[in-house]
Parts: sequence; structure tokens; C-alpha cells
Amino acid sequence: MTETLAETPVDMPVDAPQVAAATEETPAAAPARKPAGGAARIQGSMPTLEKLAQLYPALFGAVFLPLKRGIFQELLSAHPEQFERDALKAALSVHTRSTRYLNAVASGLARHDLQGAAVEPMAPEHVYQSLLEVFRRRQAKAGEDLSAKLRQRIAQAFVASGLSRDAYTELVQSKDEAANATLEQAMADAAESDAKAEATRRAFEASGQTVEAFADMYGLHPKAVADALSRATRWTQA
Repeated sequence: MTETLAETPVDMPVDAPQVAAATEETPAAAPARKPAGGAARIQGSMPTLEKLAQLYPALFGAVFLPLKRGIFQELLSAHPEQFERDALKAALSVHTRSTRYLNAVASGLARHDLQGAAVEPMAPEHVYQSLLEVFRRRQAKAGEDLSAKLRQRIAQAFVASGLSRDAYTELVQSKDEAANATLEQAMADAAESDAKAEATRRAFEASGQTVEAFADMYGLHPKAVADALSRATRWTQA
């Protein structure tokens, strides 16, 4: 099961909220939200966020990168005279709930330390939760059905996780029935892709051709064939 906000340690950035905080990018019609209060909280955090961007532009600048666990305490220790504990905590909360930050997590980027170095992989459940929230915001804003694109991104995140379908499903499923239904469909899509990849592998091995020649024979792009072979090999070796 994925962890909820209440279960997330206060010294750890909240990467994948199941219920996002109100931000300038969050639909105003969302239930149990207070846009005015959210706007005030964001405005109040701006000085701290600007200071973070000045000190660590690679993390908090034009491009956001996922933050390592425990970075709150590291920031306090590194800059005891520049950051007040509650103000920094509030600023990091605003930062890690922003759509730009959630997009970085949803892309599967690794967590980074204060020097901008990748130090640990992003947990699959955090990638998944961020995908759900990013697409919830996009769909509310666009007013169109993005479920097919969401299922595709979940399937891609599943493949990148290296887990089996059962293990991934058990890890990320929640009490949200609608999200679980989307997850089930995404896993079915992934299973279909795996079957196609395995069929490609068998045909390729039987052909005795190079990847380029095989792709040309079937009117495919060589990279598409290579990707299918890689995917099929992954499951045969698992």
C-alpha cells in the first residue's frame, strides 16, 4: 500500500500527495480546499523559496529536481542563520506539492542531494502517486478525458520499476477505487505489450536477421524492434 501524507515524516519532502495542497495550479473547484488560504500560504513562502533558488539553482531554479530524503534537516544544518524551521518546512511543503515538482517525480527522476547529485532512485509508489495527481490537475484544467494517456504513463512507470505486475500492483494500489480501476487497466495494457514484445522476439530469433534487416522486412523502426526485444528479454530473465 502507498503511504499517505499523514504517514510521511515531516523532515522528508512530500513527493506524491494523494490529496494535493491548494496551489496556483490546483483547480479551484476541488473539494475541501481553501484557495485564499492556499494562496496566502504560497505568498508567505515566497521569500524562503527565492532564497532556496538562489542557494541551490540546480534544485529549486528554473528546473525542479526531486529532493533526497532528510533534505529538510540538511538545509537547517547548512544554513542555521538563513532559515527558520517552520518557514522552511512550509516552503518545502509548497515546493513539493507544486505541479512542476510532481512532474519531476512522475518522470521517474532520481532524488538529488544539495550538491545536485543523484543519490537514490525514486520509489515506484511515489512516481505512481505523482502521476495520478498530475493527471488529475491536467484533466480538471483541460476538461477532457486523459485516462488513456494516464494508463500509458502508469504502464511505462511499471516497466521502469523493474517489478513484476503483481508486486507493482500490491505496492501502489490504494483505497481509491477509481485509481485502482485505472491501475488494473494499465496493467492489462502492459500485459498486452509484453505479449507483443515476446511475439516480436520469437519472430526475430526465427528470422536469423539483424535488427535492422528484421525491422526493414516488417516495415518497423529499428529502435522499436530493439525496445521490444529488450522488453521481452527482461521478462524471460526475470
